[in-house]
Amino acid sequence: MTSAQIRKQFLDFFHSKHHHLVPSAPIVVKDDPTLMFTNAGMNQFKDYFLGNRQAPWPRAADTQKCLRVSGKHNDLEEVGVDTYHHTMFEMLGNWSFGDPSNPSAGYFKKEAIEWSWELLTKVFQLPEDRLYVTVFGGNEAENISGDTEALEEWKKWMATDRILPFGKKENFWEMGDTGPCGPCTEIHVDTRPDAERKVTDGKTLVNADHPQVIEIWNNVFIQYNRLKDGSLELLPARHVDTGMGLERLVRVIQGKNSNYDTDVFSGTIEKIAGLTQKIYQKGTNQSDIAFRVLADHIRAISFTIADGQLPSNTGAGYVIRRILRRAVRYYYSYLHYPQPLLFQLVPVIAQQFEDIFPELKKQEQFVMKVIHEEEEAFLRTLEKGLKRMEDFLSHSSSSTISGQDAFDLYDTYGFPLDLTVLIAGERNFKVNEQDFTREMQKQKDRSRAASIVDTGDWTIISEGNSNTFIGYDTLVSTAQVLRYRKVKTKNKEAWQVVLDKTPFYAESGGQVGDNGTFMIGAKEYTISDTRKENELIVHIADELPKDLHDEITACVNVVNRKLTAVHHTSTHLLHAALRQVLGNHVTQKGSLVNARNLRFDFSHFSKLSEEEIRQVEMIINDKIRQNIQVNTQYLPRDEAMKTGAMALFGEKYGETVRVITIDPEFSKELCGGTHVGSTGELGYFRILTESAVAAGVRRIEAIGGVPAEQYAREQGQLLHSIKELLKNPTDISKSILTMRDENEMLKKSLEKFEGQQLRASADRLSQKAQPLNGCNFLGELVEATHAEALKKLAFELKHRIAQPVIVLAAAIEGKAHVVLLFDEEIVKQKHLDAAALVKQKIGPLIRGGGGGQKNLATAGGQDATALHLVIETVKSLL
Repeated sequence: MTSAQIRKQFLDFFHSKHHHLVPSAPIVVKDDPTLMFTNAGMNQFKDYFLGNRQAPWPRAADTQKCLRVSGKHNDLEEVGVDTYHHTMFEMLGNWSFGDPSNPSAGYFKKEAIEWSWELLTKVFQLPEDRLYVTVFGGNEAENISGDTEALEEWKKWMATDRILPFGKKENFWEMGDTGPCGPCTEIHVDTRPDAERKVTDGKTLVNADHPQVIEIWNNVFIQYNRLKDGSLELLPARHVDTGMGLERLVRVIQGKNSNYDTDVFSGTIEKIAGLTQKIYQKGTNQSDIAFRVLADHIRAISFTIADGQLPSNTGAGYVIRRILRRAVRYYYSYLHYPQPLLFQLVPVIAQQFEDIFPELKKQEQFVMKVIHEEEEAFLRTLEKGLKRMEDFLSHSSSSTISGQDAFDLYDTYGFPLDLTVLIAGERNFKVNEQDFTREMQKQKDRSRAASIVDTGDWTIISEGNSNTFIGYDTLVSTAQVLRYRKVKTKNKEAWQVVLDKTPFYAESGGQVGDNGTFMIGAKEYTISDTRKENELIVHIADELPKDLHDEITACVNVVNRKLTAVHHTSTHLLHAALRQVLGNHVTQKGSLVNARNLRFDFSHFSKLSEEEIRQVEMIINDKIRQNIQVNTQYLPRDEAMKTGAMALFGEKYGETVRVITIDPEFSKELCGGTHVGSTGELGYFRILTESAVAAGVRRIEAIGGVPAEQYAREQGQLLHSIKELLKNPTDISKSILTMRDENEMLKKSLEKFEGQQLRASADRLSQKAQPLNGCNFLGELVEATHAEALKKLAFELKHRIAQPVIVLAAAIEGKAHVVLLFDEEIVKQKHLDAAALVKQKIGPLIRGGGGGQKNLATAGGQDATALHLVIETVKSLL
């Protein structure tokens, strides 16, 4: 069977067991502060396990795009080295969501174990004698008993000696330090040849990291809640959370020794072989590892970009950039391919997954453009890094590269330690790997310390999970507190509050969260922000009363909400206008909507002309003048899509969606944000800036409503002031052009005069050069109006003095300025280094710094009284 057929059989099997088939959530996580990426199939269902919401169906099944680059067995630097770990992978899953009011609606250990056995042995026909299972054997330290229920269920299907008990590390799953958790049972398969199996019993290799005895399925039974003090309490409803890696399952069914030998990766590997003219031999040499790295990494890179995460220098964007650069480094170093390669693999992936994950095919050209530009940029950086490495090796007085230098190569140029070690080894150098590891750990500790959030347990005031948003219709409401907790970030304490219903909009879809107040008793408490944690609406307060049992009044900041709604409706008009002017390839790639302005990122490959910007503004302002009603509908997702409503790539939509229509022929989008009632409320729209964000992504910053009126008024006042300064000319543009031309003439005259003075000074100063130990030394304190003039004077002197060593110093506006200019031959003969002198001696003397090259360097500092010491210091070296 092909991987597509295997995936389909899994989904068909659970559909026959009355599971609702759910589409994959985006790989990029937007509303969970604990995650950057979807790293497990259960992520999109967290709210159901946490009890924040009741699932719309008791059973579900799916295949989920996941990304893991850290944690157990998933260090990025190991991916591609072995045969079965990946960055991005597909997690097949089946789920039962318990309902406290209807316990019989879901299922638990009996059905989960029976169906997993049925699917593997009856449908996929895996040999029973190659399968082993593990169960939780208990934990005495925490007084958690073993999972005898799972053990007894497994005994119905296999011999007891193939059911292996393990401890908490292997067989007790936890969502995090706190929250839902429970025992799990894993299914392992022994794929070794029969001869090997006769020599060594497979059960001794389970959980031993053997490449041919691997876990393929994990059934998690969520029945406890872990509290902050470490204790466990039983959940009111029990859940089943399972996961089976498609790549491993396909490998087993197709009888391969490596995931990379299956049809999941074979098409990509064939393409790489064709591009590089290299042969993949399935071995462990660096060339073969490079094939696997590229085949794995291109999937992670492509799907995260398609889901809305562009490479960048921070957060999730940095993770993607790091994965991409690792791939570039491998093909550059080990496949000897010095130009962009990854972008050429995107069409293979897009075609392969078109039926199950169509978002990549729909954005194929955009994703290729982003990757191509990232590759070109890093290849340039890689060249610089290799030159820096060469500089280390050529000028080192030791045969060891320090850990700090190796870490700088890693942090600045993307050189992983193994590449630095490899290049150093070729030149008989060593690398201080222990110091490198220490530097790396320091960076990790700094990053971890900056991101630590100390979150307390929820204090439950009232049972319930309705947490309803009512802010589309009202901005003031009475409510009951359901729960609250204390959080501490960077030693600052705050409170998070959840209400049974709220008019406060939680940050999502690019729109900022509402602020406002809670009236509790006779006192008012400030709500600084509202955020969404999964689907839970969380209000942020700096302080709260001790008793929260009374009814409260929640009041949204009306002015901020109104201005934010103006800018949100403006983004819809902007999106539609851009598509009308530039073409239907334009799609939203990100946005920020608040009371002050809007920021809108969109796919387009060139800078907008002034005429294009003018057309976009005219279209939007015309729609504003028409005062079109902004209509809202709630429709089933599939029905909404059939009406032509636009959905944004990377957003997760529910079964029922909210459709915002502004003229059915102009703008129709799926959107959960807040909007004005009609376009006339926007008043006026103005684009402020248009710029590039990344390859194929442009950004417009704009304003509407009151901020746009204020801007127009300020611009008018500015223009009036300029006209007054110019004596109110009839043609202001002509006056400014005349002033510019006059200024250019004056600059040229001044430069001519300065040049004459410069040559005269150089003639005079060159007479003061003194023969000194094989060179001609000139060190002088001179007068200069700016640092560039000092540098020009040094070059004039160089033409007048043979074998010069020139030191010019000047006090300019009370600050020290120095230029060192040495003859190239003298630099070699006397081992002089102007840049090193500036850094080591001159900078400290004048309380400043600088830099340059061996024969030319400049410095600036605070202490102009030490300039004579600068001259004497350089002279003494000769």
